[in-house]
Amino acid sequence: MARWGVVIVLIYALVAVLTPLLVQLGWLPDPNAGLQNPIYAPPSPAHWCGTDRLGRDVCVRTLSASGVALQVVALALVVALIVGVPLGMVSGYLGGWVDRLLVLLMDTLYTLPVLLLSVVLAFLLGRGLPNAAAALCVVYIPQYFRVVRNQTAQVKAELYVEAARSLGAGPAWILRSYLFRNVITSVPVLLTLNAADAVLVLGGLGFLGLGLPETIPEWGGDLQQALTALPTGIWWTALYPGLAMFVLVLGLSFLGEGLESWLSGNAQTGRAAR
Repeated sequence: MARWGVVIVLIYALVAVLTPLLVQLGWLPDPNAGLQNPIYAPPSPAHWCGTDRLGRDVCVRTLSASGVALQVVALALVVALIVGVPLGMVSGYLGGWVDRLLVLLMDTLYTLPVLLLSVVLAFLLGRGLPNAAAALCVVYIPQYFRVVRNQTAQVKAELYVEAARSLGAGPAWILRSYLFRNVITSVPVLLTLNAADAVLVLGGLGFLGLGLPETIPEWGGDLQQALTALPTGIWWTALYPGLAMFVLVLGLSFLGEGLESWLSGNAQTGRAAR
């Protein structure tokens, strides 16, 4: 599963890199240009995936949206990691009132439904690529915080941490040199699974008109525009964006499940060896 996930994600990353270059070179049409094309043209050699209501090429828009989705999701998860992991380590190591305050804040965010919280934040921040990433990252910070905090609370009781503390090592040194490498092992699995979920949430925001501006190709927005034409038999404007989103989510899910199985197998092998 992990191999299939890696292959799918690499294909999408390659598409995200090559599509803007091919558009700039003129080998692919501009994803926002369509005045010279017929509207709702079915798939043909001229337009492999057909055109939408504005005459824009569905294939090029679907390919361009791959890069946009990866950019937003990557930015959101990197910010969530940068914020959630240090907060979780500090909370789990220090304990006391700091821990109680951070746990209360993160649990409050964690209890809210992911899509509902993202919709509220996207509505408050407005449409835009950084705003969409910010609306997504706030949703996933509590998940990294909870995982890292629980791991830190367990690891800080180990003998080597007690020995380092008795030798005069400060909290910053212990967190950086001893705890970080031990508590970060479970984060990659959560990262890939959150990436799959973030693709769906971003699509939901675009479908509701709260994601990215209309000038930026995005699967959710294209699906929302295709909804009115679908009952009339115009299926291609909805099929290709939906299929692209489904395959990317599937690839990220495969990657996350494969990593989880691999890490679990390594942990069991290590315990058996000991």
